[in-house]
Amino acid sequence: KMKSARSSLICCITLLFLASFAHAGDVAKGKALFNDPTLGGGTAGKSCGSCHPNGKGLQNVTGKTEFKFAGKVHKSLEDIINACIEKANKGKALDPKSEQMRDLIAYLKSLKP
Repeated sequence: KMKSARSSLICCITLLFLASFAHAGDVAKGKALFNDPTLGGGTAGKSCGSCHPNGKGLQNVTGKTEFKFAGKVHKSLEDIINACIEKANKGKALDPKSEQMRDLIAYLKSLKP
């Protein structure tokens, strides 16, 4: 019984570890989205990279808890990303739990100062 319990525990830990990668986001996809002027159906002809080429100025953004943009304070990274998509890119907000949002955040986390 002890071996069976240990095997089950190892299996569960392995599955949780693998599942964490499934939700982490893809840096390459995030970079492509960051540079896509049609993200969120954007009509301004601009991408995130238009204002932040190669992520310039966003290297430490994932460590912040408050963002000021267009006269408003945003309390999450997802909120500020959506504010930029809506205001600057003239697009529609992404679902904060979407794969696209996870990919964008993965890209932002990959930026080094």
